Amino acid sequence: MANRNHEVDALLRELAELSVLSDQSAQSFRARAYERARHALQAVHEPLEVMTESQLVALDGIGKATAKKIREYFDTGSVAKLTALRERFPPAVVELSRIPGIGPKTLARMREALQIEDLDGLRQAIAEERLRGLEGLGAKSEAKIAKAIERLGLKQGERRTPIHRAMRLAEELVAELVELPEVLQAVPCGSLRRQAETVGDLDIVVASVHPEPVMAWFATHRLAAEVLAQGATKTSIVTRGGLQVDLRVVEPEQLGAATLYFTGSKGHNIRLRQLAMDRGLTLNEYALAASESGEVVAAQTESSIYAALGMTFVPPPMREDTGEVEAALQGSLPEALQPTDLLGDLHVHTDRSGDARSSLQEMVAEARRRGFAYLAITDHAEDLPINGVSRDELERQAEEMAALQEHYPDVQLLRGCELNIGPDGGLDYDPEFRHGMDWCIAAVHSHFDLPQAVQTRRLLKAIEDPSVKVVGHLTGRMIGRRPGIELDLDTILDALADTGVALEINAALPRLDAAAPVLRRAVERGVTFVVSTDSHHVSEMARRAPFGARQAQRGWVPKERVANTWPQERFLEWVRDMRR
Repeated sequence: MANRNHEVDALLRELAELSVLSDQSAQSFRARAYERARHALQAVHEPLEVMTESQLVALDGIGKATAKKIREYFDTGSVAKLTALRERFPPAVVELSRIPGIGPKTLARMREALQIEDLDGLRQAIAEERLRGLEGLGAKSEAKIAKAIERLGLKQGERRTPIHRAMRLAEELVAELVELPEVLQAVPCGSLRRQAETVGDLDIVVASVHPEPVMAWFATHRLAAEVLAQGATKTSIVTRGGLQVDLRVVEPEQLGAATLYFTGSKGHNIRLRQLAMDRGLTLNEYALAASESGEVVAAQTESSIYAALGMTFVPPPMREDTGEVEAALQGSLPEALQPTDLLGDLHVHTDRSGDARSSLQEMVAEARRRGFAYLAITDHAEDLPINGVSRDELERQAEEMAALQEHYPDVQLLRGCELNIGPDGGLDYDPEFRHGMDWCIAAVHSHFDLPQAVQTRRLLKAIEDPSVKVVGHLTGRMIGRRPGIELDLDTILDALADTGVALEINAALPRLDAAAPVLRRAVERGVTFVVSTDSHHVSEMARRAPFGARQAQRGWVPKERVANTWPQERFLEWVRDMRR
């Protein structure tokens, strides 16, 4: 039996989000119950489908009401409560709730008083200055919402899905596709494979010699709200969340040409086709072939096609027609960082942080299992509301780390924390205590709306503090939910290069911070980087590492410039000597 636990995770995630809107409270007790259940089920590997209601309730974190809904889903294929919530809150309304400044109560007032049901309606209300008349809002709030829409890149008539939501959907579909006996391989393509921050639609390419059953399976998939087209080798659906998904089936020997073509970008593909024409060849989604005879030159793998065109392989995240074609022809592309190149993780949280769920011992054991040479424990510092850790708690943690270090001598443990950069650039704890740490991250967690000049001074002051080794998630953005702070990037990057403070490439999909264009500018200035997972659970350490590596590729960051690819001795010497 195929494990369908991921379906339950998606179910509970949607119930939690819609419960917040239904209860008109970000602190909805129902939403918290669903989130607790999700976290509890992450540790359950046996199929939930075969468990009774009483067995589900026996699991720590699963209440009776949640267990009933899980059984209802497996027994009937749907959940009545969720169906009703979806009718009350269609996808366009849920999209509005993700805009900064629009909480559940505000959204309810907008719908009731102004009949705003989608982004276009919201834009019109802002243009007519009608938002400011709602209870709890004013001209200032109206302007902030308008600015958030602009900075999030939300365009009229265009719906784009943040990468973390699209990736989750793609992974679910691919996991189910490869279970089908007719499917040899399934590859998510398009802008998602290039790790773009948002996607307009999702492309999946499948290798199979029996496409008909695959097409029939996809057209009746539980996620399909509408079937746009169904053919012999291509079927398109729209999910309940409004994302179009195109599934294409090709012959196994055509897979490389198909994934290259459907990954894009359009500009990259045009350049490749021109190179092929210059060599008397044609390139399409089926093969690279001789123009006159039609003889196939390469098709089964992408690397064989690039080689036949006289190029080194271009990783998907770099295929944006921003100089990669010329560099690949010259053999001068930077060596692409791979997840296996990372010898340590330098941003992880334990359950001492209020928003994390794995113990210190579990995190260290996972680092050992992954073969890491070093690991930095970086729980939230004391000034972060709810999730921060006191000085006394960090001192107790240091004692536990000393004991664990004896048990795991091959993994060098670094005592650290994630400091909060205050609005004036101040940091948590006193300087002496901070200086006693091995590894301090400084990051912004609040006051996102300050002017650019103030934000820039704020970061500069933190960078100048001798205890700070790295700036974490530079802008504090959450893709699709919160735009990053506005900075004078050139000034910040120059300061990082001058002081030796590293720039974090945060591998959490909702962040992917710093953004790729910022990384390219930082490379030019000689900045040192670290790729960190920002894990709050052991499962995230392995899952997020590939996203961090791809973000480094997208930003053209050479492997040798990433500090946590360095052997233990070199890395520890760098940490000790850093800004001494």
